[in-house]
Amino acid sequence: MKKYTQEELAGAIRAISSLASKCEKVRKKFAAGTSQHTLLKNRVRALRISLALLKNEKAKSCETGDS
Repeated sequence: MKKYTQEELAGAIRAISSLASKCEKVRKKFAAGTSQHTLLKNRVRALRISLALLKNEKAKSCETGDS
């Protein structure tokens, strides 16, 4: 896997976090059970997983001193 800098990881974390937040706001506008609501629910779940992985990668690279 390519090594990413702390700045790249931080930028990705900000972008994914913003996107997840926006999806959560929009999801409230759709009735539960609709395809749009389900799609956004699944999308937010995937974004939260990717956020956790990015944060873990950022923490690991801090521990090893990688830039």
